[in-house]
Amino acid sequence: MDLSALTPCPDPSSRRFPATHPARHWHALDSGQVECLICPRRCKMHEGQRGLCYVRGVQDGEVVLTTYGRSSGFCIDPIEKKPLNHFLPGTPILSFGTAGCNLTCKFCQNWEISKARAWDRLNTEASPERIAEAAARLGCRSVAFTYNDPIIFLEYAADTAMACHERGVKTVAVTAGYMEPAARKDFFRHIDATNVDLKGFTEGFYTKLCTGGLRPVLDTLRYLKHDTDVWLEITTLLIPTQNDGDDELKALTGWIAENLGPDVPLHFSAFHPDHKMRDLPCTPAATLSRARRIAREAGLHHIYVGNVHDMEGASTYCAECGYRVIERDWYDLGAWGLNEHGHCRSCGTPLPGVFESAPGTWGRRRAPVRVS
Repeated sequence: MDLSALTPCPDPSSRRFPATHPARHWHALDSGQVECLICPRRCKMHEGQRGLCYVRGVQDGEVVLTTYGRSSGFCIDPIEKKPLNHFLPGTPILSFGTAGCNLTCKFCQNWEISKARAWDRLNTEASPERIAEAAARLGCRSVAFTYNDPIIFLEYAADTAMACHERGVKTVAVTAGYMEPAARKDFFRHIDATNVDLKGFTEGFYTKLCTGGLRPVLDTLRYLKHDTDVWLEITTLLIPTQNDGDDELKALTGWIAENLGPDVPLHFSAFHPDHKMRDLPCTPAATLSRARRIAREAGLHHIYVGNVHDMEGASTYCAECGYRVIERDWYDLGAWGLNEHGHCRSCGTPLPGVFESAPGTWGRRRAPVRVS
């Protein structure tokens, strides 16, 4: 990696970061540099430098995490906002992120956080135990690592997940899936459900717009489906003229059907101009409808649309008989067509996912909270 992309510590004279936590997944090189093994970038850093993600750096010859125990803020969301439509529907989820990212997506819809310098945004301190206690006290069934990619704060996320599990609280990761194999295994052993952002389906898209790669993301998706019990859903943000063509959508949905099976939910989300891509229009509703049709033709059973108001495209239907088993209006749940076992009330077919005997009633509310 080009060292010009790496960042020195804020006080070069002392070459020390303000606050650190020991990091995992790195090794020392004969050159005197230290190589981070969290993601395929494999940033090679000298003493006092940070990687491209900005939150992992080298101090005393070791990689450290500089955002442990510090967040850009906490909010109670509906779980459908992650988006997860087949995991504890209607329940509240305590969501938080830190700062930084290991991709540089020009279309990032969360760039104020993901592109922030650590000390610009991290004004909330909270230990893993405090987060878990708050989630349980506030009635949240799960905690989400989101807003920026949690793989870059793996150690903080892992410790928080373990504290949550001790209190019976589930964990959710919202991630781009751009990870190295060992870090991937380490991270997801702490996670109950995930939504992976499959940003496009060509290497050119990832190279040009994200400075990343498609292959590691596909490896993550295969790993999750075939080697873990983590509940998996996928989101693709459809960007006009960039990744919304028929050929790319056929390739993407066909790959999911062949490699992951027809029951992995796929969310097509509408783009709005943001960050470094403000010259493109919003995604038309017709594009989302076309993408759903292509996905159905590929054999996928559960296809959703997001960032638009579309009750049909947001609701869940039985793959066997077509009965509407979960009605959604934005994030509000309506008619509930599942029995206490999560099976279709019409034909008895089980709906893939994680369901309880009755849906939650959190609705579309968002509630910022203090945890520290």
